Amino acid sequence: MVLAAFNASGWKSFFQLMGVLLIFVFVLALTYFCTRWIARYQNGMSANKNIRVIETFRLTNNKYIQILSVGQVCLVVAVCKDSVTLLCEMTEDELAWLPDKDGQSPVVNENFQEILQKLKNKLPRK
Repeated sequence: MVLAAFNASGWKSFFQLMGVLLIFVFVLALTYFCTRWIARYQNGMSANKNIRVIETFRLTNNKYIQILSVGQVCLVVAVCKDSVTLLCEMTEDELAWLPDKDGQSPVVNENFQEILQKLKNKLPRK
């Protein structure tokens, strides 16, 4: 009798655990797809704009330096809590690198073996 009661409560606990796991996986999937949808929506809203942020560097909690692309000119601005200050103007040729239109950084075409060979050449020979 005790064994039957334990067995029934064991199955009940197992099915409750499976139900909670299924709900958790459903909420996780829903969160993933909603985040992707919102990201696509925001990228679509800023796709054909004349101003875009190329790079942001955080100095402190509420102070940043940003490089903005406005037409053919790049502006370097300091962004603080209450103000935005123009630091200087640059052309796109003066930048160290320029991301693609999709916002992706350029891909370096070096493979691991080339990098390893460069490191070997820098090390002193014994």
